[in-house]
Amino acid sequence: MTYDRLVCANCAAPVTEGRCPVCRASRERMREQGQGPFAGISPAALAALLVVLLAALALLAHQTV
Repeated sequence: MTYDRLVCANCAAPVTEGRCPVCRASRERMREQGQGPFAGISPAALAALLVVLLAALALLAHQTV
């Protein structure tokens, strides 16, 4: 989930606007967590990558039999 869709429970504003200290802290925490190797890839792209890898594995297993 991206933080641009989150609404702050403290001030009822979008977290991306950072209107209150809670918003700003949440926004910063989510930025820090989003630094992983797959942070910029959408869930649909990850699912497609998984399907491709499984198909390649199945093809490899079929060729060795």
